[in-house]
Amino acid sequence: MLNELNLPENKAIILFDGVCNFCNNTVNSIIKQDKNDLFRFVALQSTKGMEICKYLGIDRSKTDSIVLFMPGEAYYIKSEAALKIANKLGGFYLFLNLFSLLPRNITDIVYDYIAKNRYKWFGKKDQCMMPDAQVREKFLD
Repeated sequence: MLNELNLPENKAIILFDGVCNFCNNTVNSIIKQDKNDLFRFVALQSTKGMEICKYLGIDRSKTDSIVLFMPGEAYYIKSEAALKIANKLGGFYLFLNLFSLLPRNITDIVYDYIAKNRYKWFGKKDQCMMPDAQVREKFLD
């Protein structure tokens, strides 16, 4: 089934809320910092995003979390996904790894609080963002 998803080889897949302004800004920041071209992106709301969630057994009606999917290895959600992404980016983001010393239930409480309020604080779009031509190849259809 994994082969049927037609995912790029040797790339970690970040599934994100495509209508969330905060999430879109975060994706744009990751793209700028992804000097080693480690990541590909897909909106959770897209057909491909829903296919990947189904493959992973993630019930989209019960989560609106970021998902880091590393094909052939594992997948991570919520704060664990965010911290693993930061770790892979390196540089300044390695500082965020200090939070991985805290119990996951604590970091997930913080993550859930931000996730619950993200539309109120940052707003949302009517539709998923359309990447410009320069970064289009980083997004999965």
